[in-house]
Amino acid sequence: MFRIGKMLVLFGAFMVLCGLFFMLAGKVPFIGRLPGDISIHTKRMHFYFPLATCLVLSLLFTLIVNIFFRHK
Repeated sequence: MFRIGKMLVLFGAFMVLCGLFFMLAGKVPFIGRLPGDISIHTKRMHFYFPLATCLVLSLLFTLIVNIFFRHK
């Protein structure tokens, strides 16, 4: 039971950090505007896919999760 409790606490902390990140993401100037983000404008359509931002955030979250799970 202790392992389940520990996992729930870590998951809760991760969710709080994700929530804080999304609250503060608009104030960070480079999030969503990295070179490598795809933006296509036409007369009728605007397509935006933040490819580079997704890769950077994925790498960051992977590092954070690995740091948490290596310290058992």
